[in-house]
Amino acid sequence: MEGRVHYSQCPVCDSRSIGPVLTATDYTVSREEFSIWECAACQLRFTQDVPDVLHIGPYYKSDDYISHSNTSKGLINQLYQRVRRTTLRQKVRLVNKATGRSTGCALDVGCGTGAFLNALRAAGWNVKGVEPDDDARKLAVAQFNLDVEEAGALFSLPTGSYDLITLWHVLEHVHDLQGYLAQLKSLLAPGGKLVIAVPNYTSGDAATYGRYWAAYDVPRHLYHFAPASVKILVQRHGMKVQSEHAQWYDSFYISLLSSRYRSGNIHWVGAPLAGLRSNLGALANTERCSSIVYIIAGE
Repeated sequence: MEGRVHYSQCPVCDSRSIGPVLTATDYTVSREEFSIWECAACQLRFTQDVPDVLHIGPYYKSDDYISHSNTSKGLINQLYQRVRRTTLRQKVRLVNKATGRSTGCALDVGCGTGAFLNALRAAGWNVKGVEPDDDARKLAVAQFNLDVEEAGALFSLPTGSYDLITLWHVLEHVHDLQGYLAQLKSLLAPGGKLVIAVPNYTSGDAATYGRYWAAYDVPRHLYHFAPASVKILVQRHGMKVQSEHAQWYDSFYISLLSSRYRSGNIHWVGAPLAGLRSNLGALANTERCSSIVYIIAGE
């Protein structure tokens, strides 16, 4: 199909043991259906026949796409904005602990409207961001006076320059997955840490909602990671996962959206309960959480 990417092998491990597992709908923009395939070797799921890098742009054009607009439209997004103030503080504490420092040079890839970069700068870091969306990038600069460049600048930054590189729910959007990982590794300073947060389709809330699970978010999410696929991906680039951390609020937000996708209405009692059940199942095993933050270092 013209303008689409059809995978004949796994984007993470190159295995040809791949096949369809479910069909998901784009509830944000187009209402199109997309086939999600799974790799038997590394457990990665990926969106098959996804729009290529030249044709994906229109699928992001929605006022409801919160990371690009900062919208408070609707009760779910209002709740998201309130919770985000808490999660920003948690993220700063997490990266400080992961790096063993509270200052240094930090790069946020896919920084959106700049909220995390601003919080990190306030905590004492020297910060820089890259962001592909023009409107989000302009907001980051206008609101916070941040140093944010377009996405292509990632490949012209000086090697070995960053003590911390973060990707908060960004990697699942990147077409050139292997190229990005190679470049990110090259940008890390000695002892630097790469922090990647992605949804986890092996979570309890994903099991509850199936094809309606909002974190599939096709076609914007090109890949749907399991913990095993993340570990294999970074190992291919000479890195390793040092630790995993739960993003506890994500299960509630995703469950609220998923309930609306499944029935047409938000289930204000059932959805939070589904999120709570998911989190309870992850208490003994972080790899069951709705979203996971991976702390990654060079081997």
